[in-house]
Amino acid sequence: MRTAMGVWRWRRNPLRRRSDLVEAWVALAALVCVLVVAPSVGCAAGVQVDAALQGAAREQRQERHLVPAVVLRNAPEQAAAGSADASGEASGEASAQRTAPRRTQVVAAWTAPDGSAHEGTVPAAEEPPHPGDRFRIWTDARGRLVGRPLDASAAVFHATAAGLAAALGVAALAETVRRLVVRRLTHQRYARLDRAWAAAGPDWGRAGAGS
Repeated sequence: MRTAMGVWRWRRNPLRRRSDLVEAWVALAALVCVLVVAPSVGCAAGVQVDAALQGAAREQRQERHLVPAVVLRNAPEQAAAGSADASGEASGEASAQRTAPRRTQVVAAWTAPDGSAHEGTVPAAEEPPHPGDRFRIWTDARGRLVGRPLDASAAVFHATAAGLAAALGVAALAETVRRLVVRRLTHQRYARLDRAWAAAGPDWGRAGAGS
């Protein structure tokens, strides 16, 4: 509001310079971009991203299935790592062998939605895993391991974040342009002032110089 009033004030001021009017209109345009354009762009971006993510989530829920699996044994590389850790502790090198805890890998068997049997290495559902333990994993219709489908609430969160980022980007761009224009106008004003002072300075205060 103050920016808009400033535009009209400069229009009626006899001392108004052309650069003052340009600066006022640029400030008003930046304000409109921040208050109107940026929210509109953010809303549109959020709606588009949400529609795309919700569609992907629905597709993933249709194509991915939660099937039961049975632990058969520890994975070979997991067993080898466990033996190495045990030997290290026996030789007094336990501190050198400690690493960040990792989820245990196991060899499990499961039946795909199409009825085919599968066996492979997957992360254990519980620690420590035991042969015969049952848990569930995500697979496609043919039994191939896939990730968990995108949750609807997660899609909304990502869409909101995308819309907010778009709105902030437009607002930042508008403010950056405004600052660049004001900086350019300020430099032009100083240049004109320097030229005027250079023209009037030598005769300033001299008798008969009209000052």
